[in-house]
Amino acid sequence: MTNIILLGPPGAGKGTQAKKLVDERQMVQLSTGDMLREAQTSGTEMGKRVADVMALGQLVTDEIVIGLIEEKLNGGAAGGFIFDGFPRTLKQADALGELLARKGQELASVIEIQVDDAALVARVSGRFTCRSCGEVYHDETKPTKVPGTCDQCGGTELNRRADDNAEALKTRLMEYYKKTSPLIGYYYAKGKLAGVDGMAEPDAVAVAVAKVLDKR
Repeated sequence: MTNIILLGPPGAGKGTQAKKLVDERQMVQLSTGDMLREAQTSGTEMGKRVADVMALGQLVTDEIVIGLIEEKLNGGAAGGFIFDGFPRTLKQADALGELLARKGQELASVIEIQVDDAALVARVSGRFTCRSCGEVYHDETKPTKVPGTCDQCGGTELNRRADDNAEALKTRLMEYYKKTSPLIGYYYAKGKLAGVDGMAEPDAVAVAVAKVLDKR
């Protein structure tokens, strides 16, 4: 089993690469946002805790997120797990390491998708997504073949995140560098870190990611 973390600022392409790994290696993507949304309607004890916290408009604690991850680990995954959006802090990294150790598992790699901030602003500012299937497009580099219609599923609900603009992205980048970038040194010291060029085409990035995984 190969467990990995994808690191990188907003818009670096973590979601795109995770999807490729899910399709090609039968890995399971653990996205914090997806897990929280799923938990709210799961009916489990942990799910009820999530629903109660979110109903009050409060932030979900690290303890709850780790509990959700543990539930997923108990379900198993033939190809391993991809941690996307977690950990974000050193405290969370310690908690994840302790959880994996309890389960007799470990991290194979922490892959940092390296990007240029200025280019990232241009990339994110033109991004939009199909609500039905999640396919990601861009005004300049990947427009839909038929305006207003998803190439993959034919859906017509194409949405832009409210914070996918230059000013909002700069704020999100600052938050990332302040809280999450210390993880780069943390995992480097553990011998787990590998960097790939996130400014390359998605398929080229996928090849670089595969090379990292196949060395482990």
